[in-house]
Amino acid sequence: MGRLFGTDGVRGVAGRDLTAELAMDLSVAAAHVLGDAGALSGRPLAVVGRDPRASGEFLEAAVVAGLASAGVDVLRLGVLPTPAVAHLTQALNADLGVMLSASHNPAPDNGIKFFARGGHKLPDAVEDQIEARLGEQRSRPGHGPVGDAVGRVRDAHGEAERYIGHLLSTLPGRLDGLRVVVDCAHGAAFEVAPEALRRAGATVETIGCDPDGLNINDGHGSTHLDRLAGEVVRRGADAGVAYDGDADRCLAVCASGEIIDGDQIMAVLALAMRDAGRLQKDTVVATVMSNLGFKLAMREAGVAVVETAVGDRYVLEAMKADGYNLGGEQSGHVVMLDHATTGDGVLTSLHLLAEVARRGVTLGELASVMTRLPQTLINVKGVDKSRAGSSPELADAVAKAEAELGETGRVLIRPSGTEPMVRVMVEAESHDQAERVAGELAEVVRAALG
Repeated sequence: MGRLFGTDGVRGVAGRDLTAELAMDLSVAAAHVLGDAGALSGRPLAVVGRDPRASGEFLEAAVVAGLASAGVDVLRLGVLPTPAVAHLTQALNADLGVMLSASHNPAPDNGIKFFARGGHKLPDAVEDQIEARLGEQRSRPGHGPVGDAVGRVRDAHGEAERYIGHLLSTLPGRLDGLRVVVDCAHGAAFEVAPEALRRAGATVETIGCDPDGLNINDGHGSTHLDRLAGEVVRRGADAGVAYDGDADRCLAVCASGEIIDGDQIMAVLALAMRDAGRLQKDTVVATVMSNLGFKLAMREAGVAVVETAVGDRYVLEAMKADGYNLGGEQSGHVVMLDHATTGDGVLTSLHLLAEVARRGVTLGELASVMTRLPQTLINVKGVDKSRAGSSPELADAVAKAEAELGETGRVLIRPSGTEPMVRVMVEAESHDQAERVAGELAEVVRAALG
């Protein structure tokens, strides 16, 4: 059996891969691993939130039952974004937090994500401890607390308000005068995001804010921006912002309907924070997949870029290790460590729009601080990815491509972490050149590694 935890919690098709039994057992294991600190101040406390997926209802019941059966008091938060659960884990001094969501995945999927005390994502070693405890307890049933030692469960009142108040407290200025279309992907931010933006001063119109448990991410949200772009243009709005199902990422659309991706958002925030003297070490953390245009723009502005592997957890690890306070991914995961312990889409959108309002320019003008170079990605399947780093033929082809592209282009050959596949990514000054060079390299990968 492979490792149960993936790159962002435990995920699968709810009811088939992610069952009520597994959810309950995982929660008991997590209670023992993460809840021990609660013994210092009484019974451990957990906060539990979810996105609106129908399966979240039975999974929430299973998680709450598991935690309470292990002697943990539970505060049921209801439908809230992942970063809200992380924040409330910290704000309420809880010993652990649990979020039920599969992020941008379709409705049949779901996931369980744990936060440690302080609202921090779990390192691999702690996830391994939970898996080990899971195996132990399945072989020793019937050893839980009884009587007054079992955990108690209550529903939250006012905790969404606490989260909104926190978001607004971070803003450097108001959004008065901005008209914004908000797409919440029929997901977890459908109430808190429009409310936070309105209270910040924006005139807000919404789409994707009618969750029914089955329509999350369905044609809406940060992975389906065409509808938002059309609505921004049709309604004559100043901007649009879109979140994914659990609202830990945000992308934007300017008044003309052009998409503003995570790299552009990071560029805007990095320069704003640097100008205000708040960008630690004048450095931003990004992944190897960030557009070369972002890196060139940061170099020109005197901002250093630290690169990590793909995945917001690696961005976060680098930020914490070296004391940086801004990082993220092209997909819209932006981490602002001064205000959050994880990526927060609503927080990102508020700060992006606050900079639009402060500067008195359009979002499109603001995002023009970087030029996004054409990028082509080809997935070459059915090859021996283990030889990608040792093939002399591939190394020679990459060297020739890099020489042709020069400083205004880039090649990235990256084996997939989960499939027999190699990803070929090329950036160049033109789409035609990017596609041609990527196609040529893909053929070399097939010939050399097939």
